[in-house]
Amino acid sequence: MKKIILVAGATGNLGLRIVKALVNKDTEILVVVRSNSDIEKIKVLENLGVKIYKVSGWNLEELKTSCVGVSCVVSALAGLREVVVDAQKVLLDAAIAAGVPRFIPSDYSLDFTKFSYGENRNLDLRREFHEYLDKMPIAATSIFNGAFTELLIDEMPMILFKQKIILYWGNKDYKLAFTTMDNTAEFTAKVALESNTPRYLRIAGDLISPRELKVITSQLTGQKFRLFRPGGQKLLAVIIKIARRLAPGKKELYPAWQGMQYMHNMIDKRSKIAKLDINRYPEIQWTTVKDFLFKYQKEKSM
Repeated sequence: MKKIILVAGATGNLGLRIVKALVNKDTEILVVVRSNSDIEKIKVLENLGVKIYKVSGWNLEELKTSCVGVSCVVSALAGLREVVVDAQKVLLDAAIAAGVPRFIPSDYSLDFTKFSYGENRNLDLRREFHEYLDKMPIAATSIFNGAFTELLIDEMPMILFKQKIILYWGNKDYKLAFTTMDNTAEFTAKVALESNTPRYLRIAGDLISPRELKVITSQLTGQKFRLFRPGGQKLLAVIIKIARRLAPGKKELYPAWQGMQYMHNMIDKRSKIAKLDINRYPEIQWTTVKDFLFKYQKEKSM
């Protein structure tokens, strides 16, 4: 009997990748979207052959109907409180009301269970949802992937190509965990198809230090990159505090200070992963930072 997997947040970057990872896996894929969602994004999902439930309002009754018969609900919802906490609570309540046995929350981050409230706004919202989730009669599995590898060249710019600099804070030999979105999506799809998985699973496509990143970037570009360390954790914390006061970005998902805050948590020794679960599915080909950057450089030169 085919499993039925429902994905919420499938019009987003990671959500769409999760849906693609589920295609051709001998499963029925359902996607729940708001009726006012981007038409073009819905067409992309329709072309993948998934069944789409359009809800006019994100309420318990409509979502409960979409969850009937579902084996696992996968949340890839992204946003601030109204999404990660409020909307995700309604989705969870609907899944429970429909008798769904398993739920995968939209965590996909570093392991925030090792930190306390007040250390990272976005992670605090996930933690708040977890407090609600863990009281509910449903099996849940959270997937922690460190940081998305894509952030290295985007919202968390460690690699400054024009300046030929690897920007880092703290220890140049401290290993940072990175996982590509595709690897995260593939792992999530496999977790969703299982009947029983641990409460927490931790993955990393690569563990790499700033010093190693400098060597790899120099090799791939044929240019000599150098390390630049503005300071340690304490200085970064001060800068974050100033940046947050000057540009709070309360309605922005990733204001500048939030990216810095994430880096501050990544270089914290508490974020060190004792044991990875990457061997749980041996068939997954994990993308290293070097492989990712090689592809990026190749596409950039075309």
